[in-house]
Amino acid sequence: MKEEKKDSKASAKKTGKVEKTEQTEKTEKKDKVAIPGKFKQLVEEIEKMSVLELSELVKVLEDKFGVSAAAPVAQVAAPAGSGDGANDQAAEKTSFNLELTSPGDSKIAIIKLVNEITGLGLKGAKDLVDGAPKVIKENVAKEEAEELKKKLEEAGAAVELK
Repeated sequence: MKEEKKDSKASAKKTGKVEKTEQTEKTEKKDKVAIPGKFKQLVEEIEKMSVLELSELVKVLEDKFGVSAAAPVAQVAAPAGSGDGANDQAAEKTSFNLELTSPGDSKIAIIKLVNEITGLGLKGAKDLVDGAPKVIKENVAKEEAEELKKKLEEAGAAVELK
């Protein structure tokens, strides 16, 4: 059986049909997933959606139920340092919390930016800005945090990375 599969892949490579063979295998695996009857119609509707529509659906569900679809990140134990704990900790800091300390004079522009950054609605973004100092986004990569800080500061807000 394995030899037949290898032969079919080899002949598929010769004829340029490798992509179709791999795609067929993926489709077969997808079809093997058991879907309970009560979810069958829902899954069929989701299959018809574009990636953009799926993205919007995820945001709506996150807002509606107050959850995040982000995969949890496993924490890795830090290796034994060189003895100077402060230098090791500073060098390893790769994620930051973006904290709005003051919205500044252009509050509307800041609310729009916070809305864009967090995905909150305008009301949620306004409440967050009005409640400053508040953390806007947690565990952000260094480059993204600096970019967001720059955008907010250009709009007139006071921001800190912690």
